[in-house]
Order: sequence, then C-alpha cells, then structure tokens
Amino acid sequence: MYKVNDTVIYSTQGVCRIVEIAEKDFLGQKKEYYVLKPINNSGTTFFAPTGNETVLAKFRRILSKEEIQELVDSLKDEKLLWIIDENERRERFREILTAGNHRNLILMIKAIWLEKQNREAQGKKLHISDERFFREAEQLLYDEFQYVLEITKEDLISYIFKPKE
Repeated sequence: MYKVNDTVIYSTQGVCRIVEIAEKDFLGQKKEYYVLKPINNSGTTFFAPTGNETVLAKFRRILSKEEIQELVDSLKDEKLLWIIDENERRERFREILTAGNHRNLILMIKAIWLEKQNREAQGKKLHISDERFFREAEQLLYDEFQYVLEITKEDLISYIFKPKE
C-alpha cells in the first residue's frame, strides 16, 4: 500500500505525488481514494480507489538513478526494428504507451528518432502519428527521468543515445 507523499508513476499520467488518502463520495458511493497530483501539473488531480486492483496495477514505483543508467546501458546495442506496416506499427506503439514499460518506450523512441533522421535525409517527413507517439513516449520517460536525473527534455535523446562508459 502506498502512503501520503509517495511519488509514483500513474498510468500514462506520469510522475505523481500522493497528496492525500481520503474517503470520497462519488456517485453516491463512499470509497477510500489516493489523491494524486502530477508533479508537472499541480492544477490537475487524479483520484484512484485504494481497493481497485485494476487501477492499482497502473501504479508503479519510480526507478532509481542506478536503475535508469543500467537500463539505458543495456539497450545500447539493442537491434531496432522499424515496423513497415503503418497500421501494425500504430497498434504496437499504442500497446507500448499503455503498458509503460521503460525498455519498450526507450526502444520505441530510438526507432522513431532514427526513422525520422532517415526520412529527413531523404527530404521526407515522419508520419504525424509517429510524431505523436514519439512525443507521448518522450513525455512519459521525460517526467520520470527528469525527476530522478534532473535532466532537461532536450537532453533526454542524447542521454538515451549516449555511448556506454
């Protein structure tokens, strides 16, 4: 169970702080909820029922600096595969965003970024949907990496692509 002031990743909402655990009455039903505030958007509030396993499965702990570095290093030599079929690629990218798996998000960002470089070299643009997937994946990683590593969004790509030390 989480407690007040814990910082977690909540689904695709990014890094959130649990600011309160409170009983709330929504639609005539009283339940206990985690009250979550995204660290980069204090104007937004999320309520997650404490006893709902489906909702709690969308919570995960934040990685440490060492875990992030180990993950990024482990993917340096990973073979990237671009999915040629646009519909299949869109479906796979949606799955990756929904699951929020760090490894797959990084691989997706790298694949899209490299495809973008290839297309630009040919005088072409990236598909709009790929741009959107890139931004969403980048934001999910950026929230957490920025929080833990204290890096800027501009430094995220170079951090992900930097050579092993």
